[in-house]
Amino acid sequence: MARGIANEGSGPSFAPTTIDRVAEFVPHDFDVPRGLETSVFVLEALGPEHNEPDYDAWTSSTEHIAATPGFPSGSWPREMTRDENRADLQRHADDFRTRKGFTYTVLEPAGRDVIGCVYIYPLRDGDGDKGARVLSWVRASHAHLDAPLWLAVSEWLASDWPFAGVEYAPRA
Repeated sequence: MARGIANEGSGPSFAPTTIDRVAEFVPHDFDVPRGLETSVFVLEALGPEHNEPDYDAWTSSTEHIAATPGFPSGSWPREMTRDENRADLQRHADDFRTRKGFTYTVLEPAGRDVIGCVYIYPLRDGDGDKGARVLSWVRASHAHLDAPLWLAVSEWLASDWPFAGVEYAPRA
């Protein structure tokens, strides 16, 4: 059973129209979860302190990530330097701090190795729905955790988040 961690990229870019809807994304008084713990992985807010292990995780698995359900073709993963990755992680951390989007690194519980990532950003549809678009990936060496991650995150979003709807590509 998963449990949330009390409140306080690398990864795909989200369109500027997404950021324009920031005020609508989560209510001002919503206590954003700092993470999620299960027996097989831990999610914690992604930041530049994860740069080296994050970079190693996704660069070792670009083909696997590109084939993951929900990933837009061509925009990411793409070639980046470690410095570019750190800047991307800082952008995700800034989005988290300003409540524009929420990106979590996925860690092994014991060794705390980075094994994936979860991105939660506003839907781009512009229909006024207060929904979220969610993407996640796991490194190729942990492909067996893709469906369990999807299931745990889906349940967490339904139980602990205020979204009217969630767009998150299902796993087989």
